[in-house]
Amino acid sequence: MKSSIIDSIKSLPPLSKTILDINRIYADEESGIGDLAEAIVHDPMIVANLLKVANSPFYSVGTEIRNVHQAVGLFGMAKTRSIALANSMRKLLNVDMKSYGITSEKFAEISSLQALLMQEWYSKIDREKADKLYLAAFLQETGKILISSEIIKEDEDMRFKSEIELSNNIAETEKSYVGVTSSEVAAEVFKHWGFDDEFIEMIQFSDVPFNASEEIQEYAMALHIVKTIIPINKPFSEQSINFGINIAKKAGYDEKLLQNVIDEIVEKIEISKAD
Repeated sequence: MKSSIIDSIKSLPPLSKTILDINRIYADEESGIGDLAEAIVHDPMIVANLLKVANSPFYSVGTEIRNVHQAVGLFGMAKTRSIALANSMRKLLNVDMKSYGITSEKFAEISSLQALLMQEWYSKIDREKADKLYLAAFLQETGKILISSEIIKEDEDMRFKSEIELSNNIAETEKSYVGVTSSEVAAEVFKHWGFDDEFIEMIQFSDVPFNASEEIQEYAMALHIVKTIIPINKPFSEQSINFGINIAKKAGYDEKLLQNVIDEIVEKIEISKAD
C-alpha cells in the first residue's frame, strides 16, 4: 500500500461520540430501540440522514416518518447503526469522487443501493447473516474515497476516470494506479477505527472471496456479487446484472431468487424517477 494512503488512514480523526455510543448500545444485549434513538436524537446530521432514508421511495411505509424514534422503529437496531455509521464516515473522509466520474451524492446513493440489495436478497437466505452483511455492503466502497483523493493529488484523475468508465474490473484498475484495491484500503480504515476482525476480513476479501478463510468466504462472496451487480460505474446495467447473476450461480446461490430481488429494486428506481 502506498505510504501516502497509509498516512491518510493514520491521520483519520476518531469516530464521533455518537457513533461510539451507537456501537456500545448495539453490542449491549440489554439495550433496545429506545436507547438507540436517545443516543442519536442529539446529533442533527445523523437525524437528518435517517429521516431522509426513511422517507425515500425504497423504505416508504405510506406515512411520513417525522422523528428519530419512528425511524429507528422502522429500521431496527442493525440497519439504524449501518445508516448512521455510513453517513458519519463519509463526513470524516471528506468525499470527492470526481476521479470515479460521480458526485458524492451519487456515491452515497450507490452505497445505499448495495446495502438495500444485500438486505432484500440475504434476508430471504439467512436473516442473521443479512444484518451483518447490510453494514458491510453499506461501507464496502469506503476505500474509494481515499483512492480518489490520492488520484487527484497525483493529477491523474482524468485518465483514471476514463478507464473507470469503461472498466469491467474496477479493482484491477485501482490496483494498476495505486497498488491496492479499494477493498484493501477500506479494510485498513476499519482496522484503524477498531472494527471487529470478521467485518474487516469480509470487506478485505470481497474482490477475491476464495482467498478468504472458510468462515468468511460466504460473506465475502455475497459482497462481491452485490458490488458486481451495482458497480460504481455501471449500477444495475444489463451487463453488470448478468455478471453478478453468473457469479451467484457458480457460487451455488438460487439465481432466480436474486433476479427477482433485482427486478423489484429496479422497478422501485424507475417509479421514483417517474415521480
